[in-house]
Amino acid sequence: MVNTEDFSRRLHKILEYYELSAAGFADKIEVGRSSISHILSGRNKPSLDFVMKVIKSFPEVELYWLLNGKGSFPPNNEYLASTEAKEQVNANATLPEQKIQEKNEAPFTLAQQGKNKPIRKIVIFYEDGSFEAFEN
Repeated sequence: MVNTEDFSRRLHKILEYYELSAAGFADKIEVGRSSISHILSGRNKPSLDFVMKVIKSFPEVELYWLLNGKGSFPPNNEYLASTEAKEQVNANATLPEQKIQEKNEAPFTLAQQGKNKPIRKIVIFYEDGSFEAFEN
């Protein structure tokens, strides 16, 4: 179980490291600003979707560290600790026009018992507890 207070402290550490405001962080991971506020204040617990968006937007953040505090952040790697890594995170931000174009692409489908259903997200879980998420 995630300790809300400890999770909030780790979230603050991410904000400080990337020099982001709570509003900027919310925009970056595409959640409502009130969601960030409620999690930072300890009012709400983070949802799985929230955690996945943090991990997807900030690949340097280890899932296990974010949830349990085990591991380290910021990473000890010199490259990731540099300003270049911070700039890379900001450069990877998608502009609204790009999102609209991506949404217009034809979705992948999965044939299941004669039905074609669009695939929205695929999550791969690894034995070491880490995972990757791929969204259409």
